[in-house]
Amino acid sequence: MSQSPHISLINAMVASVNEDESDTSSNRIKRASIGKVVCVGRNYAAHAHELGNDIPTSPILFMKPTSSVVSVRNNIVRPDSQVYGDTHYEAELCIQLSADLSAATVEQAKQAIGGVTLGLDLTLRDLQSQLKDKGQPWERAKCFDGACVLADWIDPQAFGDLSTVSYQLYINNELKQDGDTALMLFPVYELLAEISHAFSLQAGDVIMTGTPSGVGLLQAGDELKLVLGAHEWQTPVL
Repeated sequence: MSQSPHISLINAMVASVNEDESDTSSNRIKRASIGKVVCVGRNYAAHAHELGNDIPTSPILFMKPTSSVVSVRNNIVRPDSQVYGDTHYEAELCIQLSADLSAATVEQAKQAIGGVTLGLDLTLRDLQSQLKDKGQPWERAKCFDGACVLADWIDPQAFGDLSTVSYQLYINNELKQDGDTALMLFPVYELLAEISHAFSLQAGDVIMTGTPSGVGLLQAGDELKLVLGAHEWQTPVL
């Protein structure tokens, strides 16, 4: 029997460990313990503008289930475009918590960060637009299997206070997104604290902090490269 292209979270973690012997046991534990994925919309003004959206005055939040999470070390498989329309990429800096947060202070939020990496918030853009036009929720466009692609977790101390972290997404060796946390409307520590006042966060939860401008269409045959400082990950699109 052939395996589903959207492998389970646990299988994704196992595949990653098998392919990278340098992956530490603590990294594996963090990656396997994801409770929920909290996503932030329009955290970069330029991205809001490119989609014709207003600039928010408070963080726009939505969630992805853990069933949507896959490793960047596996091929990206797009949902059938004839059925679901276009799949768009959105590269984002991602945070994983190592401690619970509820109505937290900025300092508490800072101390709760256990890992940093890059991720792709994949979006069925045509479907999302249709649902928005109908005034309906758009989880169907954001929560499908494989819609949350995560790279390997890195010690947050490697990035200082996270105020000026730059990252890039290349497609077929062409720079598509060039992010910098200095351009965030809601900086990382303040963002985590704000979310914790809306609802409690638990150790293991992942926060996708928003995407910079340059989002666009994924096509079969594309070769993606995510770059975060000295760290780099590549994956093909099927």
